[in-house]
Amino acid sequence: MAGIFGNMFDFNCDGELNSLERATEFAFLNDMLNEEEAEEQMTELELSGIDLEELEFMDLDERREALEEVGLDPDEYDF
Repeated sequence: MAGIFGNMFDFNCDGELNSLERATEFAFLNDMLNEEEAEEQMTELELSGIDLEELEFMDLDERREALEEVGLDPDEYDF
């Protein structure tokens, strides 16, 4: 039985996905979703005019204050 991506993760070419192959497929999907979420956050930060590198060097309170000043929820961002 092929997975979501057909036989892309059928590493041993037996036509079935074993537990390792299914786990690899799941990890791939999870990474794709996380990348899309990160891109959305980056766009919000870029549009707000905040420099991401500056945020990384700020302490937690400074970062929270900077995000709140531009109208973003600091709890939505993971630095």
